[in-house]
Amino acid sequence: MINLARNYLQRPTKIHEIAVEEGIPEKFLELILLHLKAARLVESLRGANGGYRLRRPPSRVFLGEIIRTIDGPLAPLGDAQSLRMLVRRDKKHSALYQVLLDVRNSAAGILDHTSLADLCRTGTSTSVIILRHHPVASMLSSKSPTRDERSAISGQRGSTMKRVR
Repeated sequence: MINLARNYLQRPTKIHEIAVEEGIPEKFLELILLHLKAARLVESLRGANGGYRLRRPPSRVFLGEIIRTIDGPLAPLGDAQSLRMLVRRDKKHSALYQVLLDVRNSAAGILDHTSLADLCRTGTSTSVIILRHHPVASMLSSKSPTRDERSAISGQRGSTMKRVR
């Protein structure tokens, strides 16, 4: 998808070109592109000048949408709704399910706000993109956090902001 985003304003890109450039087997890439086409993220054009291209501008195609199309829910044990139900119903393990839900929500927050255009920008490191969309980072950038925001910051278990490079 990044390859298609880089070539968005040019001619459609052939499967063979993407496969060679990205080091992906053509048959595998073909299956992925079929899923993306069914989800209306890409379109194919026939003919000598045909190939694949994004259906929307790269700034309007977000990683969360792509990942959900290819891999399904972002949560490690199902979707967010299933995890919320487990938090409420399984009191013995609710703390674990809450952590998994928090991980899912943090990942979704980043992936749902990071576009292909963000990834294609030269000079923008992935950590800047991640920090820009991390809920704690946005709270820290405001002048005076609310009481709820302060408790959310202090309640963070092993903040990922320390580990992002």
